[in-house]
Amino acid sequence: MTAETPKTADDERRRGGGPARPDGGAEAAPDAGTTPDAGSAPDSDRGGRSVTNRIPVRALPLLTLLPLALLGTAFWIGRLVRPGADDWCFLPVVRDEGAAGMIAKFYLQDNGRVANALLVVAYGAFGVAGHQWFALVSGVVMLGVLWALVASALGRARLTAPRGLALLVAAMATAVFLLATSNTYKVFYWPASSVSHTVSPVLACAAVIPLLRARTRRGWGFALGVALVAGVFIGTLSEETAVVVLVLLAAVLLLSLRAVPGPTRTRTRVWCGVAVAGVVIGAAVLYLSPGARTRRERFGADSTTMLGPQALGDALRSFADILGTVLTTWQYLGAVAVGVLVGLLVRRDGRRRDGHGAEGPGTDWLLGRRPLVLLLVGFLAFLVAGYLCTVVARPAFGTSVALAPRVWGDFLLFYVLLLVCAGALLGRALLRRARRSGRRARGARTVTVPTAVAAALCALTCVGLAVPLFRLEQRMDVRAQRWDRQDRSLREGAARGARVLPYTPVSVSGMGEPFGGNGKRLWPGQCVARYYHLERITYSTRLP
Repeated sequence: MTAETPKTADDERRRGGGPARPDGGAEAAPDAGTTPDAGSAPDSDRGGRSVTNRIPVRALPLLTLLPLALLGTAFWIGRLVRPGADDWCFLPVVRDEGAAGMIAKFYLQDNGRVANALLVVAYGAFGVAGHQWFALVSGVVMLGVLWALVASALGRARLTAPRGLALLVAAMATAVFLLATSNTYKVFYWPASSVSHTVSPVLACAAVIPLLRARTRRGWGFALGVALVAGVFIGTLSEETAVVVLVLLAAVLLLSLRAVPGPTRTRTRVWCGVAVAGVVIGAAVLYLSPGARTRRERFGADSTTMLGPQALGDALRSFADILGTVLTTWQYLGAVAVGVLVGLLVRRDGRRRDGHGAEGPGTDWLLGRRPLVLLLVGFLAFLVAGYLCTVVARPAFGTSVALAPRVWGDFLLFYVLLLVCAGALLGRALLRRARRSGRRARGARTVTVPTAVAAALCALTCVGLAVPLFRLEQRMDVRAQRWDRQDRSLREGAARGARVLPYTPVSVSGMGEPFGGNGKRLWPGQCVARYYHLERITYSTRLP
């Protein structure tokens, strides 16, 4: 017999614990209106007390509906998109010469971006309908990729999250990434720009998912194959995204020397090496192409002045202006807020595998292993990648690169994900503080207020993003009606045998149109004439 009488279940309940566990400990009873597995994510203190995140199970899905409704509205508005600028030149080529003609145009004449040509064919083959469906298809793909990325990352870290939290994070990140910009039309709705600077970084994120989910030899081999193929694809899709990917892979390789333990370190470094090789191969194909050479000659990017002290200094000033715009855009706080919810609501497993595959006691996944240092390295990588992207883009855009948010997306997605991670650290720190306060007070404490504030900020961000989106919808609707009316007139005139017809510029959000600048700029007038099977078009100030 032991000297101590065993505790009964009634004794445990009188002491404030939950039902007795088989091992003799006490399990904290869940708060009313919550369930530990789906909605509360408790973290137990010593002595049987607990710090519980009180949030009703039904509140998380309701909160998730806000960014999803915002994104759904944005996707629906995409039906108002009509071709413009570069689209005028792509559509006739796809229609008359097919995929081979489009690839040849990019590789031999325009810029060498073979993967970009393939994506243009994917939506250009459907004509105007392809432009109208582009926002829906690309938006759903981006949301799905980020959802899978968040869920895979949580699973890899052996974290249990309330149902729907991963979708909430993905929806908020997607909404902020696409809509927290001064020119959402060019960032998201204009296919020619979106595939190069908005879709491309999301596709790079997709390549990470197989690595996070790999559990077997076959899964590991598949992850390596995806890394190689995705690297080549990104390298031939966007120079700026390729630069960002290379900077981030270099940062991960450096961090893996200390931050990643055991065999995982080797696998991480091998995967990064394969991905780097893929990006380098793709970038070499692009750089050596006749189209890229022609583009460099057109913008003077082959000269040493591109990397000269003056050019680098000008690029630094442009990037400083970009940072000034980004850091003062308050809607990015929505990414921080949803990160706080992650830190408050996720729950770590009681046991985890260490780097050698053995089971070990759980540790605080966000407050261990110097997370602030990792976050600082991440922000430094963001600054380096953003600056290098500005250097690469400046020859084509000049000083206007600081006013062209459509080319910032290559590095802004990483910025949004960093803000989510920073918010998660903040949320976990708040939870730990509440846990300590609970021990001092000898009772359960909650973090209801931070949870409510973060949820309110997410909702406020959605409202802040919706207002300019609805204003853009009105302008797009006006343009769509005028474009359709002129399109019918030009088609009817061409069917009657006309060879020369008048054209009135119909633009939105600064989109390039024939006879822009009060008729001074002809481009892309010849492309419009080819699209309608005309010899040429003439400038008109009056719509048909």
